Amino acid sequence: MMSNMDSKGSVDLFEEKVERYIGAIDAFEDYNIITGFDREQVRQRAREIRSKLETGSAGPLAGMVVAVKDVLCERGKKVTCSSETLRNFESVYTATSVQRLLDKDALLIARTNMDEFAMGSSTENSIFGPAKNPVNPEYVTGGSSGGSAAAVAADLCDVALGSDTGGSIRQPAAYCGVVGLKPSYGRVSRYGLVAFASSFDCVGPFAKTVEDAAMILQHLAGYDPMDQSSSQAPVPDYLSEIRSKKHLKIGIPGEYFAEGLDPEIRFAVEEQLRALEKEGHTLHPITLPHTNYAIATYYILATAEASSNLARYDGIRYGHRADADEME
Repeated sequence: MMSNMDSKGSVDLFEEKVERYIGAIDAFEDYNIITGFDREQVRQRAREIRSKLETGSAGPLAGMVVAVKDVLCERGKKVTCSSETLRNFESVYTATSVQRLLDKDALLIARTNMDEFAMGSSTENSIFGPAKNPVNPEYVTGGSSGGSAAAVAADLCDVALGSDTGGSIRQPAAYCGVVGLKPSYGRVSRYGLVAFASSFDCVGPFAKTVEDAAMILQHLAGYDPMDQSSSQAPVPDYLSEIRSKKHLKIGIPGEYFAEGLDPEIRFAVEEQLRALEKEGHTLHPITLPHTNYAIATYYILATAEASSNLARYDGIRYGHRADADEME
């Protein structure tokens, strides 16, 4: 991925990359990965960024091409949450996470498919049709941020934004073979994220490499006065952290290797654990005794919060309003 480009060759490569991504989005149209895309707006924004690059005034994310899950608000753009209820809803403000990328001169190329209102784990429940996995179109992408994971996997962008309430970044990243990071709650502002379960929702990145994920998180993270749950803790230097040679103590929960775990997945995880040991990290068996209650607890809390958050789509303030003739 390119950013902070300072040579004419690199600037030319940026525009070539944008055109390549535009062509790829067209080529993958049948995969239902993208929900919103305006090629002429993208080209205009690319020209603006190129001008900044040529004058040396570009931000640190100039050259980065980003797709955004259709649950994050962008002023003047349709924000559908893949729901008929919001098919024609146009946002009047921009989410903090999105604005921070715009302020650093990232190029937002498209909006991505998802499970309706982020409630699902396959990106099949969408008015735009089920998203297909670029690894194998017969497979689902995972969800609810499946469109963002698939956009990165299909090379339609450098990185993508998703949201995670109960696995909606982590699971599709695994299904599509890309890096997905759910930050700690409050690390990234939720302002402008259409709420599912407000005490769980997190915004995070998908990327092709850990370094790219760290780079985008560096600019997403930080306190936001518009989000009362936003953390005021200092933001660490993520790129320095991942390049650090320090050795870690890593806990391995025994409950996660319970009966029913696919042998192939067990082998893959254990292989990675052996690789970590070879790098000098130490592994420690631990126990998380409440694991068996986690899913039940999640569904009690998340569905209660979702019921409250979805109450706003009453057809008066937000959402589809039926015509009287349709009610006969």
